[in-house]
Amino acid sequence: MSAKRIVATTGAPAAIGPYSQATIHNGIVYLSGQIPLDPATGQMVEGGIGEQTARVLDNLRAVLEGAGATLDSVLKTTVFLADMGEFAAMNEVYGRYFATNPPARATVQAARLPRDARVEIECVAAVVG
Repeated sequence: MSAKRIVATTGAPAAIGPYSQATIHNGIVYLSGQIPLDPATGQMVEGGIGEQTARVLDNLRAVLEGAGATLDSVLKTTVFLADMGEFAAMNEVYGRYFATNPPARATVQAARLPRDARVEIECVAAVVG
């Protein structure tokens, strides 16, 4: 059995609590939820659900790359929305990142997200190579 490996990259916001950006075990990478923080400033990005979704997915991509995975190797995502009424706008941006062979997905509305984000996404992916 392989040991758990911790993933940390400067390309995404650093973990600010007792958690890791991601962990790898047996060729599978488990990513913590990302919110729309700019990794350079630590601040929320400006704009609405579209801009926030794009930043979240860029953050996820950076963690995936740090783990030796890609958006194409994502097996499952969970999307947390502050308002399910913004599903269509989130989904339009999400679809640009997962244009072919999209992963399985669950989308839920959450009463409140960290730092009052509009969206948070977590995922599970296969390590490639």
